[in-house]
Amino acid sequence: METKTNSFKAEIAQMLDLVVNSLYSKKEIFLRELVSNASDAIDRAKYLGLTQKEILADNPEWKISISVDKTAQTLMISDNGIGMDAEDLENNLGTIASSGTKAFREILKEKGEGALPELIGQFGVGFYAAFMVADKVRVLSRKRGSENAFVWESDLKGSYTIADAERDEPGTSIMLHLCEDQKEYLDYWRVSELIKKYSDFIAYPIYYKDINPPSDEKKEDKKYREERESKPLNTMVALWKRNKKDVKDEEYVEFYKHLTHDYDEPFDTIPFSGEGQVEFKALLFIPKKATIELFMPQQKKGLSLYVRNVFIGDDMEMLLPQYFRFVKGVVDSSDLPLNVSREMLQDDAIIQKIKSAITSKLISTLESMKKDAEKYNTFFKSFGTILKEGVHSDWQNADRLKKLLKYSTAKSEPGKLVFFEDYVKDMPSSQKDIYYIIAEREEDARRAPQIEKAIKAGYDVLLFTDPVDDYLSESLREFEGKKFVDIGKGEVAFGTEDEQKAAKKESEKAAKELKKFIEAIKKKLEKNISDVRVSTRLEDSPCCLVANEHALPPSMARMMRAMNENVPEEKRILELNAAHPLIQKLSRLSDAEIEENIPFLYDMALVAEGSPVTDGASFSKKIAEIMLKI
Repeated sequence: METKTNSFKAEIAQMLDLVVNSLYSKKEIFLRELVSNASDAIDRAKYLGLTQKEILADNPEWKISISVDKTAQTLMISDNGIGMDAEDLENNLGTIASSGTKAFREILKEKGEGALPELIGQFGVGFYAAFMVADKVRVLSRKRGSENAFVWESDLKGSYTIADAERDEPGTSIMLHLCEDQKEYLDYWRVSELIKKYSDFIAYPIYYKDINPPSDEKKEDKKYREERESKPLNTMVALWKRNKKDVKDEEYVEFYKHLTHDYDEPFDTIPFSGEGQVEFKALLFIPKKATIELFMPQQKKGLSLYVRNVFIGDDMEMLLPQYFRFVKGVVDSSDLPLNVSREMLQDDAIIQKIKSAITSKLISTLESMKKDAEKYNTFFKSFGTILKEGVHSDWQNADRLKKLLKYSTAKSEPGKLVFFEDYVKDMPSSQKDIYYIIAEREEDARRAPQIEKAIKAGYDVLLFTDPVDDYLSESLREFEGKKFVDIGKGEVAFGTEDEQKAAKKESEKAAKELKKFIEAIKKKLEKNISDVRVSTRLEDSPCCLVANEHALPPSMARMMRAMNENVPEEKRILELNAAHPLIQKLSRLSDAEIEENIPFLYDMALVAEGSPVTDGASFSKKIAEIMLKI
């Protein structure tokens, strides 16, 4: 045929400008796109060759080649796949967003060919990424089953040409004449780096060749060059695509270390296939320990995303909920376009379905892990604090997540953690609620005066001592029909209904007897407390401080103040143990003596919960006076 020159239509030219200048965030993406197209071309040849034997008459050894000529400033990507004739070149390269791969897949769908090959180039613009780094592109192609070859050329200045050409074997070669500022892509190490990054798991070997080495090349340099040109740049082994029984543990370990740069082996490995509405493969890892960056807001987290073995990006946070941010791994989807951007992914329905499936898989993995107490305790020690965030942020899975949480209790040995279900199972019949207490340290929680009466009644108390527990407590609400009750907040009662009525009657009687003493305390401490009352939760201690039932959690108040919100300090209630000898004695002192000792009583309540006293010097002096009387 004669050389045929065609002009890009005005709207197509505008679209091309958008593709070259706006679609991709990095110029280096061009190599990923062209290698992916080459892989697709081979896939199509293999698939068609199953029924059209003449297509594979040459018995090809499938491969992709990247050849550079530093003198001519050209880079060429070649494959021995299906190839194109003049009509294909016109349709696929002369019309923007017209994808031969996409059309091929649609034809197979119409024919009902069953399982379809995983073809990458379904967006139709990847080829034009070449013009981000090249000022001229030449495509030489020969379609399998034909002896005729054709060449397509364009500088993207408004037109392209198609002409007859010569090519020894079927396939396609795309030659890029690189722009002056893009010569880095002629360097072996740069090309190798990009193949490792984006195309390491392409199923066909990718070779590099310098077609015009220096004439004065040293013997040892030539040997080294020939050795590296004989080896593929890519590994071609996508572990997530292989059956778990066919993968050795050491292969998973090696891949995990390569992916995360962690020196340790993974704590747990989770191969996973998503089927149904969305199909994808995933290979997930739980590390052995949490690192400080997991708690840093700006630290990158997330999984690596691949589309049919082609790398799209890492740290894809939208694939995981925040409370699983410690999980590492890869996801490979067959249902996403290769050219999808992070912005598009953010709201993509497919991504949301993948995220939901991965979340459910991780939760079920932890549910199974619970059967191995030692293993689960090791996991929870490292990542329990992060996992707790899910109860607050993921209402759909909150009930399942609650069953994965463990806490120390007032009755358990230090360091031993129990699940909520075990706590509920051990509750006495008279206990209707789940009790917990919030403290900064476990030792403070264990000796907190607020839990004394509960323990005396045979009730256990969960010890919430993680920084996140204060925030989490507002979201727990209930478990298996049992309400969570903060034992250091509001009014509480223990025992049977008759025992509670008796206790209330007794406290009302004591309040009348201590009325004068209580009024004196209110007046003296009006700047520190909101009220004084007889306690129903104290057994051995003389007094304690409790929060109002609807008081803001301390963590919430701190957060709001950090955001410059006007949050007043919440005064707490001072509760008195009317039966305690100290309260009995103080209440019988003279008015002056009572007024003198009230601050000391308040400081005792602060010390009992592990808080600093209001006046350390005065408190120390009072202690010294008491000790002198011994």
